[in-house]
Amino acid sequence: MAIEWEGKSKGSVIGYKIFVFFIQTFGINSAYFLLYFVAFYYFLFSLKTNKSIYYYFKKRHKFSKIKSIVSIYKNYYILGQTLIDKIAISTGLNNRFVFNFNGLDDVNEAFKHKKGGIFITSHVGNFEIGTQFFKIRKSSLKINIITVDNENKLLKQYLNSINKIVNINFIEIKDDLTHLFKINNALSNNEWICITGDRFIKGSKFMESNFLNKNAKFPSGIFELASRLKVPVLFVYTIKKSKTEYLGYAKIARFKYKQSKYLLDLYINNLEWILKKYPLQWFNYFDFWNDLNRNE
Repeated sequence: MAIEWEGKSKGSVIGYKIFVFFIQTFGINSAYFLLYFVAFYYFLFSLKTNKSIYYYFKKRHKFSKIKSIVSIYKNYYILGQTLIDKIAISTGLNNRFVFNFNGLDDVNEAFKHKKGGIFITSHVGNFEIGTQFFKIRKSSLKINIITVDNENKLLKQYLNSINKIVNINFIEIKDDLTHLFKINNALSNNEWICITGDRFIKGSKFMESNFLNKNAKFPSGIFELASRLKVPVLFVYTIKKSKTEYLGYAKIARFKYKQSKYLLDLYINNLEWILKKYPLQWFNYFDFWNDLNRNE
């Protein structure tokens, strides 16, 4: 059977608490050191996710076999670094990092409308770290991050309890569609919505399009909603450039009303561009192209 995303991310409360303890007691470098062993554990034992990320490197980026295998470990380690950095920043250590930006003209143009808007991002780098960029540009900005309802609630509660960044709210996607009212209310209050466009859950509506030279499914609801709300839409990413430096990317999406498929294609073109620059920083660990059990 194909490996499909089930709406849940890896990680436990105890695991995060251990890293928080190391960060607060011994510093960020100690957490990075511990991460070498955690990443190696996942590299050895996460067979299903290894298979999907190996396919991504080998088939979609055309890496050699050896480079693809090495890239699996590097991918886990960079993911761990971004999570450690997110914890450090959320607990007040943002002064340890340098934030630079690519696309300020587009950000300023979008903010000029003063009617809220939509950030469409992906599982590249870590957007929650990227909220610092927007906070610097507009201190009054409030961002609502859309999440799925079946994420680990205890983990979310714990992370919220240590989070000192007060300009972020989370809106859970619900079967009763109450999240749509919350989104409309947020936009009416000139707030921004952030949602990822690169995870399709089995059973939900989707659109197909060519991505990295092979058709893949993308959640249609995101792009249909964004194409109808008549608010600015920005594609945004936050990339880890070095141990202490993050680089934000933003590009305004230019489309006409209800052009959801066109908006999706714009998003895919932008996502392909960022992944060709930073292939190690895509953190999707499932059979994205539904191709793991077929010969290519």
